[in-house]
Amino acid sequence: MEHKKRSTFSGSLGFIMAAAGSAVGLGNIWRFPYLAAKGGGGLFLVIYLGLALTFGFTLLMTEIAIGRKTKQSQLTAYGELNGKFKWLGVVASLVPFIIFNYYCAIGGWVLKYLITFITGAGKQAADDSFFGGFITGYTQPIIFNVIFLAATCTIVYLGVSKGIESMSKIMMPILIVLIVAICIFAVTLKNGDRTGLQGLKYFIVPSIEGKTFRDVFNVVVDAMNQLFFSISVAMGIMVTYGSYLKDEDDLVKSVNRIELFDTGIAILAGIMIIPTVFVFMGEEGMNSHGAGLMFVAIPKIFEQMGTVGTIVGAAFFLMVLFAALTSSISILEAIVSSLMDQFHISRAKATVIEAVIALVLSIIVCLGYNLFYFEVKLPNTPGATNQLLDVADYISNNLLMPIVSIGTCILIGWILKPKAIIEEATKNGEKFGRRSMYVVMIRYIAPILLFILLLKSLGLLDIIFDFIGLQ
Repeated sequence: MEHKKRSTFSGSLGFIMAAAGSAVGLGNIWRFPYLAAKGGGGLFLVIYLGLALTFGFTLLMTEIAIGRKTKQSQLTAYGELNGKFKWLGVVASLVPFIIFNYYCAIGGWVLKYLITFITGAGKQAADDSFFGGFITGYTQPIIFNVIFLAATCTIVYLGVSKGIESMSKIMMPILIVLIVAICIFAVTLKNGDRTGLQGLKYFIVPSIEGKTFRDVFNVVVDAMNQLFFSISVAMGIMVTYGSYLKDEDDLVKSVNRIELFDTGIAILAGIMIIPTVFVFMGEEGMNSHGAGLMFVAIPKIFEQMGTVGTIVGAAFFLMVLFAALTSSISILEAIVSSLMDQFHISRAKATVIEAVIALVLSIIVCLGYNLFYFEVKLPNTPGATNQLLDVADYISNNLLMPIVSIGTCILIGWILKPKAIIEEATKNGEKFGRRSMYVVMIRYIAPILLFILLLKSLGLLDIIFDFIGLQ
């Protein structure tokens, strides 16, 4: 099948920066440190690194290769590989479509906090009622959501090279410099008997003391869960970005570098947050995660730092804003590219259509804390109750994403066979260093791990453990 000329990244560096920017999102900053602390620090870290080199590499390589091979985004790419798998492209497209709406709402929260710290009002953000008062309001959450949505749409509207690649090349270096600077600051902190170096030790030194086999198994599942979301697979993003990669670029080397970027940033996020929380809140503070960590616990820590806390807080939320923006750009691009491929419309038209839809749906998400407020208990989710945003997150991340990756493993591992990806990755004579491991992972190990992940998401894993008496 002949394809019309497709936009491309100017080179592998632009692709790596854009793909790494997608991977470096809010999950790395507000979820990785919590799971690492919960999983025994260094124990979680060792398991995460092992999975990144095997499980993560396999899924990342597969999706990027599918994109470059078909020169299509996820909505049409799977059907082009095998007509019976068109459904997989539809499911894979639902994921970014759902995520984008609530990601813009959260991006608006980050923007609000950045402005709060820049204007010197950081002490207000540390108040117990500040976050709840903000998100339950009717006006400000919508305004900041619209600003974040408009910024994302503008960059995607400009295109692959002029928009996504250009902004990624600017934002990613700044983001990395900010993270490294905050990490250095974090490990030098001291508060009474607690120091940042003690918190760092808590993070990087493995400990299995008091942990049962079941505890360790849950750490493995948590690490896999975090990695799965962190590398942006099963969202159509890597398929889409892979379709913009030139045929002459080294695919294996590019995947290795994305893997390195994402894992490095995740570890830096842990170094940035865990010592800071440890110094000011002790080990009990490690139970904070998600929005509670970023918008409640962290501002309280900045307040305890005094005047310097306002400066550090502003730098922190600027870094978080860049991380959120690079991810939201990639999520929107997966949607826009799919509309362009499926309906043969221009980038401008596709972006405007999705912008209008997202404007309506993201405002509904913002109103999920007042007008559309309800409570529901979801399987395998922390906290007693969940709201509209949590429900959307659960459906996209916990249900649809594992299904997409399981389907991808079946398609590549058993129907097209792994050689389809290996041949795409090595068509210019490149070396595929983990070839044997890739074959075993895509056919056997990855589908089993993903099925376990789906069982965990459905809340069935603990039921099974209880039934067989596993401690």
